[in-house]
Amino acid sequence: MADSVLYEVTDGLATITINRPDAMNAMNTEAKVALRDAALAAAEDTSVRAVLLTAAGNRAFCVGQDLKEHIGNLAADRETGSSLTMNTVKEHYNPIVRALTEMPKPVVAGVNGVAAGAGFGFALAADFRVVADTASFNTSFAGVALTADSGVSWTLPRLIGASRASDLLLFPRSIKAQEAYELGIVNRLVPSDSLHAEAEAMARALAAGPTVAYASLKESLAYGASHTLAESLVHEDVLQTRAGASEDHSIAVQAFLAKQPPEYLGR
Repeated sequence: MADSVLYEVTDGLATITINRPDAMNAMNTEAKVALRDAALAAAEDTSVRAVLLTAAGNRAFCVGQDLKEHIGNLAADRETGSSLTMNTVKEHYNPIVRALTEMPKPVVAGVNGVAAGAGFGFALAADFRVVADTASFNTSFAGVALTADSGVSWTLPRLIGASRASDLLLFPRSIKAQEAYELGIVNRLVPSDSLHAEAEAMARALAAGPTVAYASLKESLAYGASHTLAESLVHEDVLQTRAGASEDHSIAVQAFLAKQPPEYLGR
């Protein structure tokens, strides 16, 4: 794994840290490849039961595309008559967001500072956003004459509604943490000096939880967003059968009857 993204697994928790603080954790090609590979590794590793996505430093979570690298790539494309630069959406951003949203385990984003453009998209792709009170969000895309990527066109309106999403996309601005909380973008708003501890505590609690049930809940929410009630009821039956057959369900029932806290195995 490249130094621009750090990856560590301990006690069922995979911690992915975007590590370019001097560049406000902007995404150059190396970082995009490393983040994609880390997210896919966490998704595929059966020993991983939850993921914490965070960033180094205290100024930024991720400000999106590294525009210094980007402008050079655009110039090279003009010289060669190609459009390779914009392939980054298909090659990097799309796989990152799909890995985060579709993996059968919960993902927590610890947002320590500015989350803009693709960085905003990465935060929205997580199941939970624990956000420092000094952080902010910005769609940014229209400000550089681009459209939404990193799943923002899908995730943002589902969180705050189509009208508000249109406003923030067509008129990009800095959304302070408190406003983001009121809009429904933020799950937990915490003091900046306790951000990492709070985010890790949530992620570790999820890593110790009923993993099969969490996976089924993620799947049911995604399915229900684009299917009818009748279809969703049928799908709930399938997922509930799967969750009911898990070892963790038996452990939970036995612990409940014994009036003891369950110790889940994640299977």
